[in-house]
Amino acid sequence: MKTLHLYLTKQVLATLMMTVATFTFVLLLGNGLKEILELLIRRQATLAGVGEAFLLLIPFVLVFALPMGMLTAALLVFGRFSADQELTAVRSSGVSLITLVTPVLALSLLLCGVSAWINLEVAPHCRAVYKGLIDRMKVQVISAGLPEGRAIRDFKGYQIYVKKSEDLNLQGILVYSYDLDNVLTNITHAEYGHIDTNGPEPALHVDRLWNLRRIGNGPWQQEEAESADFPLHLTNKSDAGGQKTSITDLTFSQLLEELHKLENSFSLPDTNKLTSDQMRKQMEDLRQQKQDMTMPLRVQINREIAFSFACFGFTLVGIPLGIRAHRRETNMGIFMALCLVLIYYGFIIVAQALQHHADFAPYLIVWIPNFLFQTVGAVMLWRANRGI
Repeated sequence: MKTLHLYLTKQVLATLMMTVATFTFVLLLGNGLKEILELLIRRQATLAGVGEAFLLLIPFVLVFALPMGMLTAALLVFGRFSADQELTAVRSSGVSLITLVTPVLALSLLLCGVSAWINLEVAPHCRAVYKGLIDRMKVQVISAGLPEGRAIRDFKGYQIYVKKSEDLNLQGILVYSYDLDNVLTNITHAEYGHIDTNGPEPALHVDRLWNLRRIGNGPWQQEEAESADFPLHLTNKSDAGGQKTSITDLTFSQLLEELHKLENSFSLPDTNKLTSDQMRKQMEDLRQQKQDMTMPLRVQINREIAFSFACFGFTLVGIPLGIRAHRRETNMGIFMALCLVLIYYGFIIVAQALQHHADFAPYLIVWIPNFLFQTVGAVMLWRANRGI
């Protein structure tokens, strides 16, 4: 039995490494090339910086690659195992399917622990560092002067065009200014300008300019001015001066801390001046307000935990499905895996789309694919064990 378990585990591990490497490569290209390739084209990134950026993205994509790899490995290994009649030989010797797949299920549970560690702590930290690295690459364009002859959209709230650039000295400058809703509010044309990097934040200083400005939906108004400054920051700043961070870049402990702060930031109204009906209404309004504001955090917290169990559910489904398929083809196994992955992550996408609609309990929707895959997989495995 030990020899059989060792043989099967080696087969699964070898296929798992191949599939995880494949999915990791594909996901890295999809997540990184859009930003990194653009930086390379603009000559804002070095090969060393690109390599560091891809390394920082690996933990982030491993969260998705590990479950997909485990599912594909189960489909391929047990599909070949069944197609080559090895499963029939094992059963004829009196070994049940449950006993046979025990080490594979144990491996999937081990991967759940690895996924939890990566998903809850490592991946968000690496993702945040990655975004900081990308921002640093982009901001290098400031010290080198703005590139000539193309629209520059790296700086929040502005689109800049420079006709001629000599180090930090510029000529023929167009600056399009946008408000928080990304609506064009001001167009500035300047004959000359230079980049000031001595202050706390880099800024574009322009001379001899004219403006086209409007407020709201009013008419455009032309005005002239001697000079103006445009801060060249890449990210929004909070009121306290700190950088705003997406909740997807927070570790699990940081998410819980943010949720705790948000929930404790609400206080009950003065009840001395309220009737009982008014008090009940105020409490209901306050509860709904808190729930609506904290729901994205709750969805993110539950999503990160739920993701950690994907390997086990995928393995439970993949083993009996591979046996029933009776196929050796790698392409068919990958196709079946991708179909199941689309079903699984479809629930996650729906939950995130409903994260501001508390009535739908989106923090519970992220758990549906786990319960669905584990229940269906357990039933299929039980039926396959009985030869049904």
